[in-house]
Amino acid sequence: MTFTGTEDHSITLNDAKILTKNYRDGQSEGAFLAGYFGKKAISDILGQTNCVGVRIYMALDSNGDEKFVIVGVDANEDDLYNGTIAEFSIGCPPRCPSSSPLAGT
Repeated sequence: MTFTGTEDHSITLNDAKILTKNYRDGQSEGAFLAGYFGKKAISDILGQTNCVGVRIYMALDSNGDEKFVIVGVDANEDDLYNGTIAEFSIGCPPRCPSSSPLAGT
């Protein structure tokens, strides 16, 4: 099977709220809930030759805090690891939305 970049990943807001609440309910106070990446980082990854999408890896920084690493993926389902990679993310918490049903705020 190959990736096309047109796979359907749609989800209703209600289903997304349930999934994110399930995760939050299993975490301790102050746990990593989400990560922010700027438009340029995502655009640079998606703009690479042969990139049809992204893969998001869970990662730990030097303090043991959870982060994300994003890498482009080609149609053969392979990581474009020799290209642009977005390392880590700006975490929530502490940088969470003031109001979002996905964050429980």
